[in-house]
Amino acid sequence: MNRKEPLARGPARQADNSLFSVVPDKTMKTPIRLLLVVLLSTIATANCLAAPPPLLLGTFAGPPLSTADGTGFYDRLLEEAFRRAQQRVKIIQLPAERSLINANQGITDGDFVRIAGMEALFPDLIRVPEEIADFEFVAFSRHVDIAIAGWDSLRPYNVAIVRGWKILEKNIVGTASLVQTKNQRLLFTLLDKDRVDIAVYSRFEGYWVIRQLHIHGIKALEPPLAVKPMYLYLNKKHKKLVPIIDGYLREMKKDGTDARIKNETLAPFYPEPRH
Repeated sequence: MNRKEPLARGPARQADNSLFSVVPDKTMKTPIRLLLVVLLSTIATANCLAAPPPLLLGTFAGPPLSTADGTGFYDRLLEEAFRRAQQRVKIIQLPAERSLINANQGITDGDFVRIAGMEALFPDLIRVPEEIADFEFVAFSRHVDIAIAGWDSLRPYNVAIVRGWKILEKNIVGTASLVQTKNQRLLFTLLDKDRVDIAVYSRFEGYWVIRQLHIHGIKALEPPLAVKPMYLYLNKKHKKLVPIIDGYLREMKKDGTDARIKNETLAPFYPEPRH
């Protein structure tokens, strides 16, 4: 007698139906997550490759011309010029001699502010032709009756300068004595204590240091010993960038950016009305 087999129940039926069941969500999410991670990593890598690293520029200039927070006149001027060239920069303060050596050796990418002709002493540096600004070298003293008429007028006096300022080392010769200090604070401390008669420094930086040290009775003797155009130098590996930055510095003078930045950063440090 033929008998029908009972229909499969319970586990057996479930086993058959498992062939058509949906894969659990968690097994689907894993490859999607991996794909997203790979995609985001690729995008991040592409962004890193697209953005060039900042150039490192050294300077011996101090406030208010160059400051640790990048708000000095030179800082803002150069950052704007390089921004227009789509190149980020980072500015670091270094001793005058070290800043030049590092830039020449390629440890840093450039150095500012310097007089023309430094390439003769440091052949791996290229000068950006357009000047950053005129730089006033002045004699500071308590003795306001000292007559200043150029470098030779310093000869009878005890003079102090900051080590590494090539223009001062070249031009201040034959003085009663010449002291070279490590930095500007020591320079004006010597002057404040009457260890020297004259300290030679830049006008704006000098008045800033005097204020910071709360020194009284010291003034810049007029006229300046010299007024020199000052420049940015780049290491020769960036020679293609030299004409680009040169062009933007010129452009900023024409469109008023240079004057605006100068007024915002330096006007508060004029000790008396300028004519």
